[in-house]
This record gives sequence, C-alpha cells and structure tokens, in this order.
Amino acid sequence: MSETVTKIDTLAKLEVFIKPGKLDAVKKAIASAGYTGVTISQAEGHGNQKGLKQKSDNGTFHLELLPKVRMEIVVAESDVEKMIQAISKAAQTGQLGDGKIFVSELRDVIRIRTGERGRNAI
Repeated sequence: MSETVTKIDTLAKLEVFIKPGKLDAVKKAIASAGYTGVTISQAEGHGNQKGLKQKSDNGTFHLELLPKVRMEIVVAESDVEKMIQAISKAAQTGQLGDGKIFVSELRDVIRIRTGERGRNAI
C-alpha cells in the first residue's frame, strides 16, 4: 500500500531586525502586503556600526549592544520579494543600523488547531 504525498506550497521564513522606532511602519507595510501573522520580540545587538559610544564624566562609555526589534514572518515563497521590498521601504532611514532581513527556506507549517499545512496554515 502506497502513501499519498500531499504537495506542500514552498514557504519561506523572514527574520527581520529593525530599529524600534520603525515597528509601527513595518507592521503596516506587512499588513498592506497581505500578511497579518507576525511574531515580534525585543532584541539587542550590533552589526557593522559596532554599537553606540557615549561620553560620560569619567571617560568614554561604550555600549556594545543596541536595542532592536526582531520580527518573524512566514510567507509563500512567491511573496518573498514583495515582502522584502515592503519591509525595506518602511524600515529604511539611510542611517547605520537600519537592520537586516534574513530569508530561510521553510519545510512546512502546521496549524495545530486544524491540522492544516503549508500556505493554508499561515
């Protein structure tokens, strides 16, 4: 007896790191692009800018980690470029530390409540 194989839509996971002040604009851009599901968490880190330097009375204080917002969004592979453009446009200030978008292939998504899989589960 052979098993039936269900074709699962190709999915991608966007992991987005942005400045906290751009959160509302990026959430609106994501919704306008047709996605409402997003996980948001607070993060700290730095990239090429090497953190923030502040001068104190006792000398120089170097804060290595900057506040960031981390967003995780699962999208259909066919929507990845549209989402990248929407997020980038909403988050971009032209300054160091605007953020990054990491794109990963996602094998599957399962909605626990209904058992739906793939695009139907996002």
